[in-house]
Amino acid sequence: MKAIVIQGSFGLGSLAEVTLPDPRPGPAEVVLKMRAASLNYRDLMTVRGQYNPRQPLPLVPLSDGVGEVIEVGPAVTRVKRGDRVCPIFTQAWQDGELDAEKLKTTLGGPLPGVLSELFVASESGLVKVPDHLSDEEAATLPCAGVTAYNALFSSGSVRPGDTVLVQGTGGVSIFALQLARLAGARVIVTSSSDTKLERAKALGAWATINYKTTPDWDKKALELTGGAGVDHVVEVGGAGTLARSMRATRIGGTVSVIGVLAGAAQEMNVLPILMKHLRLQGIMVGSRVMFEAMTRAIDASELRPVIDERTFSFGEAREALAYMESGGHFGKIVLRF
Repeated sequence: MKAIVIQGSFGLGSLAEVTLPDPRPGPAEVVLKMRAASLNYRDLMTVRGQYNPRQPLPLVPLSDGVGEVIEVGPAVTRVKRGDRVCPIFTQAWQDGELDAEKLKTTLGGPLPGVLSELFVASESGLVKVPDHLSDEEAATLPCAGVTAYNALFSSGSVRPGDTVLVQGTGGVSIFALQLARLAGARVIVTSSSDTKLERAKALGAWATINYKTTPDWDKKALELTGGAGVDHVVEVGGAGTLARSMRATRIGGTVSVIGVLAGAAQEMNVLPILMKHLRLQGIMVGSRVMFEAMTRAIDASELRPVIDERTFSFGEAREALAYMESGGHFGKIVLRF
């Protein structure tokens, strides 16, 4: 089978197409013919060597994809040939709490990722996808979709009428916009692009803030909520935006910390956490049970994930990652196999 790997050193220039042996399934495993994959910022960090500089190489990158079951082991009962499924991000996290052992089973590092023609996985690490989704749409679910669902509903407690603030218009943020709207919440979206904010409005955003023209976007969020603050912030910026997120949140509200787009380390004043009784919740994607709950909601509502207008082929992984690096995308960047 063909696969794309990070070769002997990190960097976009180290990605190369290679031929690897076709996988064979164990008793409780299946082989997937991969149809599409999608990118997460984590993938870009992994290829650069920023996510885990000690990651052994070579490595097949990317954690998110969808494939068709083409071969099953003799003990497999959960799926059958012809099923269209997504491998879950943390293969050993079926349900319950995340722990150190489960964290060793994430795809695209330390385990091989999905950027290959064939992929082998345990049947317990797979989720069937809704029939109404295209392959490209289904490939966006495992990280961005589950992360947003976990932040809002499994770890969070967003309810109808709540106000949710999402940062930017990348994969997690757009999923959070869609899922929060589905739950009856009103959503404020921030971005540096008025064009992207108009697209967010078309998806149902209640209000938008351009953080370039309104750098004190936390004050604007307070103004929009009558001074009370938002109920929940989907924080993808990291250390660079966390202080404003806390200021924008109501007393007793929640900030779900997901990304590090604006930096991973910075001095922080913890006083607002105490004085406002805030809850800061780190989100590391989610379990298979969360994934399955999300797909039921997507299926029932016929929600369609948002894919960037520019798509790439299997062999254009380097170009796709460079496009992500540019920050020009809206929604998810997808590779068609």
